[in-house]
Amino acid sequence: MKRLLNALYITRQETYLHKERETIVIKQGDEKLGQFPALSLGGILCFGRVSVSPFLMGYCADQGIGLAFYTQYGRFLARVQGRENGNVLLRREQYRWADSPDQAVSVARLTVGAKIANSRSVLQREIRNHGETSLLRQAVDELARSLRRVRSADSVDAIRGMEGDAAKTYFGVFNEPLKGSGFAFGGRVRRPPTDPVNALLSFVYSLITQECTSALQGVGLDPYVGFLHKDRPGRPSLALDMLEEFRAAWADRLVLTLLNRRQIQLKDFETDSTGAVRLKEEPRKRILTAYQERKQTELLHPYLEEQVPLGLLPHCQALLLARHLRGDMKLYPPYVVK
Repeated sequence: MKRLLNALYITRQETYLHKERETIVIKQGDEKLGQFPALSLGGILCFGRVSVSPFLMGYCADQGIGLAFYTQYGRFLARVQGRENGNVLLRREQYRWADSPDQAVSVARLTVGAKIANSRSVLQREIRNHGETSLLRQAVDELARSLRRVRSADSVDAIRGMEGDAAKTYFGVFNEPLKGSGFAFGGRVRRPPTDPVNALLSFVYSLITQECTSALQGVGLDPYVGFLHKDRPGRPSLALDMLEEFRAAWADRLVLTLLNRRQIQLKDFETDSTGAVRLKEEPRKRILTAYQERKQTELLHPYLEEQVPLGLLPHCQALLLARHLRGDMKLYPPYVVK
């Protein structure tokens, strides 16, 4: 099992990273800002105007250290990828599954079912903690009906439609868990986000997508060929498939915690000339710290029945998916909160 290594988040602008023996050095001009053992790092995420030496890029690719680049505001740009892992037989099997309507729908059905079940769990948790409202009860019941419909869906297109309807139901009451936070949410808006809650959701989703991409590559799967999301140049479709399992249980709950505990406030956002809402630099650092801390939280994996850190969930699920595609497991067990 992959160790849960530290991630290095570089948010200070005009910084430069290079390798010095077995360490990674961060500099700004002539000033050394930090030096870290390379063997202790699982990933390096660079935000904004951050430069990395070609030699360090090659080293990261060779050692399997994830190196990803984002805009200053957290939009994913690119990642450095080394030699492909795994054997060609697994990937050929993955491509055959993706091209087979019956096989693709069997995985997509489980993935979306897990997303709906986990979304429902977030709302049920709100009811347990703060009491039931008519809106929450209606949404919970509707998600239960959506879950039953997905289980009998016979095409990927039908599943996509059901997933969209369930997401609309879930986000239609997302204001309920935000009570007292000072934030208002009118629905999911992407590309670009036009309010603070959407900006924060998109930022955390982007982080977890890169975790999923690295995990899939680590077991030899192609993160760009999925079963639910359509193929599109540059889109990590399989990583986005896997993200669906983690949206509510990992990302949304983290966002709700940050907002309801007032760790992030309205003043931490800014609006650019296009109307897009972005996180400012300093609060983005706080979010990354909270995100890294949340990754260390241990939980009982519902299928493996072992205590694992939250940050290893993508690696667990990638391994289970690879076993399923190889024929070692009859069904793929998606991550569902119990």
